[in-house]
Amino acid sequence: MVNAIKGILVTCDIPMAQLLISINDSMPNAHKFIVYMLDDTHIYVQPDVGKMLQSKLQEFRDQNTYEKPFGTS
Repeated sequence: MVNAIKGILVTCDIPMAQLLISINDSMPNAHKFIVYMLDDTHIYVQPDVGKMLQSKLQEFRDQNTYEKPFGTS
């Protein structure tokens, strides 16, 4: 018998996949979202974590973006 699981296929580069794995590992067991690692750049995740992942990735980008201050040469 075949078991089907609804989810979202995430396609990303290897560093972003490592970030998603890190986020998943930092969560308690009841809230882990990775269903299956297909390969280094494709991750199958639970369907209800799409918005949470988008916000976590946006926070990461905001923390790691440099903006040159105004008024300096």
